[in-house]
Amino acid sequence: MKVVLLQDVKSLGKKDDIVNVSDGYARNYLFPRKLAAEATAGKLNEISDKKSSLENKKKKELEEAKALAERLSKIELVIKTKAGVNGKLFGSITGKDIAEIIKQKHKIEIDKKKIVLDDAIKALGTQDVEVKVYPEVSAKIKVTVTEE
Repeated sequence: MKVVLLQDVKSLGKKDDIVNVSDGYARNYLFPRKLAAEATAGKLNEISDKKSSLENKKKKELEEAKALAERLSKIELVIKTKAGVNGKLFGSITGKDIAEIIKQKHKIEIDKKKIVLDDAIKALGTQDVEVKVYPEVSAKIKVTVTEE
């Protein structure tokens, strides 16, 4: 019997998968627990509609992410802060600081966790900082730290 899984079932498949199971397993276990439904034409059409709308949504999100990455790659930030004798900063510049400056100056909301810094910026100079906008999309921002 072909059934459509309504939830993830261990060792059988994930939600919206179409699987072939024995009649007894479907009637006595999957159906009463609302884990699966019979694979009718209407159910199959519903699943294909869901998948196509999900694909369209992902494409739209990817296009928006690429546009945002394009805007971000054109940004050059200049951060003025106090520094010591050898160009070492009093404190450091973190992803949170960079996200706040981008929000203030360019009106772009970025989560601080998406800003990739190997270590916080602790010295004067210019550095390229990567911003992960979407799983496969990232942008480089040039950050220049100068003495106040």
